[in-house]
Amino acid sequence: MDVTETSRQAQWMNAWKPQLTPAHELLGPRLEAFYRDLHAHPELSMHERETSAKVAKWLERCGYDVTTGVGRTGVVGVLRNGRGPTVLMRADMDALPVEEKTGRSDASQIRVKGQDGRTVPVMHACGHDVHITCLMGVAELLSSSRPHWRGTLMMVAQPGEETLQGARAMMSDGLYERFGRPDVALAQHVGPLGVGMIGHHAGAATMASANVRIRIHGKGGHGSQPQNAVDPVVIAAYLVTRLQTIVSREVDVLQGGAVVTVGHIHAGSQSNVIPDEAVLELTVRTPTNDLQHKVIEAITRMARAECEAGRSPRPPDIEVMSRTRVMVNDDSYFARVRSAHAAWFGEERIFDPGMLAGSEDFPYFGGEVRHGDRGEVPIVYWYFGGTSHEAWKRAPGRSVAEKLQHLPSNHSPQFDPSLDCLRFGCESLLLAALACLGEEPATQARSHTRH
Repeated sequence: MDVTETSRQAQWMNAWKPQLTPAHELLGPRLEAFYRDLHAHPELSMHERETSAKVAKWLERCGYDVTTGVGRTGVVGVLRNGRGPTVLMRADMDALPVEEKTGRSDASQIRVKGQDGRTVPVMHACGHDVHITCLMGVAELLSSSRPHWRGTLMMVAQPGEETLQGARAMMSDGLYERFGRPDVALAQHVGPLGVGMIGHHAGAATMASANVRIRIHGKGGHGSQPQNAVDPVVIAAYLVTRLQTIVSREVDVLQGGAVVTVGHIHAGSQSNVIPDEAVLELTVRTPTNDLQHKVIEAITRMARAECEAGRSPRPPDIEVMSRTRVMVNDDSYFARVRSAHAAWFGEERIFDPGMLAGSEDFPYFGGEVRHGDRGEVPIVYWYFGGTSHEAWKRAPGRSVAEKLQHLPSNHSPQFDPSLDCLRFGCESLLLAALACLGEEPATQARSHTRH
């Protein structure tokens, strides 16, 4: 984007400032109530039925054509406003099996049965309630200001981001075939940055991720007679150690590194009984999609070899439970969005976090990969701060990185975004949308006459 275009865009964005203050004042109380309701009533991945209903009701009231049940519990709201680009804006809805320890008056007390049948606490520990609230705010702001922009809005409330299921489920349910292919897809994520700070990283922004389950088969028996059994616990122990050599001995350090973490292991129920199976679940993070495939192949090879070495009666069952690819920001649209944020919030508020080891399923809204790691539909993804100004100032450290080490992060039971971030998140998403939508003809003409 050249200097002239950046200047013109800044003038167009500034024209919204007098409108936003009164609009936020009207929206503010309703958005806060909506957010508090979501926060107090979180739902686990792919079970976001009440959340979906609340989203659908809000969008319908704003004049959107609403479809529910897309990809199981997803919601799509479409608003057409003349000829122009189609802009998809996505927010995720699901919560985590985490017990909230924020001490808030609206803290979640919800407990439900998880996939394994055990009762678990549920909390919006990743800020998805903030994301949905901001999406609703922008949906209303743009609906009420249709004379100032042209194009089509596609508001997507996505289920199952935490389990990396939702985006693919919505795409498999014919999202683009049913509602049209967007010109660009936008998404944002709240984090422990200070309110008013925006995190932008060009190119590859988050790593590819895969969750793998390995079931090791043994032969059960008495703990005092291991010679008559095949102990899957011993095999699992060797495998956990062996898996760590993938990164240290098989991944080229110049490829950017990788992570293989065994986060769950279960075997047996009593100390004097050798169980007949052991189950491991692990996560894989890689900076490229090709490296993800290589690491999963290594996991498979090592699991089979350890089972053979340990006399397992049959090969292990290896399942890739979920996976997502590297998220790559489109160069052109990324420049538009970043420029809009810098013009509005100030360049000093823009922070480059680098490529994060965290992962997202948002890349699947990019459609099929055309070349390298880029999809057919351009995507742009950024971060915005949720930590209050007071908490940010109190956090030890001089640099952004030092302060972040002392603040509750996403997935923490203490993660507690400030209410101030609701307006901030609305503005960051609104500005990104305006940077990608078409201008109202009269506004466009006025902008060009200045140059």
